[in-house]
Amino acid sequence: MAEKKVSILTAFKTIIWPRRNLVLLGLLLIVISKAASFVAPISLQYFLDDIIPNKDYSQLKLLVTVVAVSFLLQGLMSFLLTKVLSIQAQYMISQLRAQVQKQVLSLPIRFFDNTKSGGLVSRIMSDVEGVRNLIGTGLVQLVGGTITAIVSVVLLMRVSVMLTLLTFVPLIIFAVIATKAFKIIRPVFRDRGKINAEVKGRLTETLGGIRVIKGFNAEEQEAKVFEDGVDRLFQNVKKSLTATAVMTSSSTFLLGLATTVIMMGYGGHLMMEGEITDGEYFKFTFLLALMVAPIVQMSNIGSQLTEALAGLDRTEELMNQVTEADEKDRTIILNDLQGTMKFNDVSFAYEEDKEVLHNISFEAKSGDVIALVGSSGSGKSTIAGLAASFLNPDSGQITIDGQDLAKIDLTSFRQFLGVVLQDDFLFEGTIRENILFPRPNASEEELLNAVKSAYVDEFTDRFDDGLDTLIGERGVKLSGGQRQRIAIARAVLANPKILILDEATSNLDTESEALIQKSLATLTEGRTTFVIAHRLSTIRKANQILVIENGRIAEQGTHDELIAKEGRYFNLFTYQARI
Repeated sequence: MAEKKVSILTAFKTIIWPRRNLVLLGLLLIVISKAASFVAPISLQYFLDDIIPNKDYSQLKLLVTVVAVSFLLQGLMSFLLTKVLSIQAQYMISQLRAQVQKQVLSLPIRFFDNTKSGGLVSRIMSDVEGVRNLIGTGLVQLVGGTITAIVSVVLLMRVSVMLTLLTFVPLIIFAVIATKAFKIIRPVFRDRGKINAEVKGRLTETLGGIRVIKGFNAEEQEAKVFEDGVDRLFQNVKKSLTATAVMTSSSTFLLGLATTVIMMGYGGHLMMEGEITDGEYFKFTFLLALMVAPIVQMSNIGSQLTEALAGLDRTEELMNQVTEADEKDRTIILNDLQGTMKFNDVSFAYEEDKEVLHNISFEAKSGDVIALVGSSGSGKSTIAGLAASFLNPDSGQITIDGQDLAKIDLTSFRQFLGVVLQDDFLFEGTIRENILFPRPNASEEELLNAVKSAYVDEFTDRFDDGLDTLIGERGVKLSGGQRQRIAIARAVLANPKILILDEATSNLDTESEALIQKSLATLTEGRTTFVIAHRLSTIRKANQILVIENGRIAEQGTHDELIAKEGRYFNLFTYQARI
């Protein structure tokens, strides 16, 4: 996918314009606040040139009151701006995070096969933070600073055109330097987002695989990998800080030149020649400070906005990914399903020109149990992935009840699907929550039926909290067999028409396997079931066994038929029987 960049105009259309009423209210508050900020410097000339020389106490009281009210007004506007824009910006961040997470969940399995989960977490949680600067404090300071600068210039010109133009020379030089610096910083910020995602992704993997790391005494090795990652992040930050330092140092010199050297030199000359009064000089000085302050502030905001747009670049890149729902041909909605599935000359490749399945054809009739056996890497899990619609065939056709699976709405199809995967993934929480995952509103009777069907009660009855026992991240507090039985109970509760069992008994001891075989007999009854199994003793009653070798169906038939052939299946079965 070609790299895209989010322009200010794009950000305006997608983020600011839909909330234009709030933004306009915020801008009105900014105008009022900035108008109030001019009261003090404008009053200074009147204070020095009229009130003090004339000893006018009544006007002094009035002036002090007006200035005090102007500061009160600025404080009130600042409070309202926080309520209107800053809180709205935080609300938008939460909404955008939810949208991005929803988008990520809708992406096809192939996307996740090529993307680190930790990197996605970074993109969902960190990259959208830039919205705060586009509609919150950043917008306030940028617009407010612009208004202040423009009004200040007008008032400064009224005092002395030449003095104003002279002070503008170093300001223009600073603007040129800042513009060039921002061009350098933006790609640096884009790279930082990528590096940050990679580092967080590796850290997530490290923490998730802590037992493997400790088991192989690889702590030092992982520490070195992480250290290299954070060093790359440091080098990136160093680049941006260098560019920022150039802006900061140039602003210190050039703005100091404008506000002090030129004001003292040429401003003092105008005062000595009587071309401006003391009051006008101090008014000019305060107005110039009022103008310069937001310029410095805007240079900092410029960095923030540049970082924000770089993050939104990556967010938009993610939001533009093609989702499963975007597949326009999927127009068929399934309201019911019998479960007859056919593979017609199906081929598939994860990488171009590297097929892992070649011209696979077979039929799984409604209620049949189809067993997939073969050596590791032969293509068994890929066939199961295609049957579950996690993958799409590169050629050939898969039909369900005579309809092309590629044209069926995936949500309507997957409501009839149940899976028990090899890694028996469980969520952090209780046993009850994990079993209820596919049907949170299931009745207690349905839950207990699933528990008994998978013999989960055989071990939960020994726990103090029973089904409400906390199992830790990925079920770490349970044994492999216990996790597997919970995964099977989850599938029982889902009551699917099509069931995928990927090594469903792989983590079971002999006793647990005997219990699960009983529950699987009940679970598969009346359902089209695809079973991937290395233990061939568990699939003797399958309606059809497919022996997969090198991405092709090497043998096909029932257990007895394949044993009679004395081919590949016979060799596998007799070998396991001797072990």
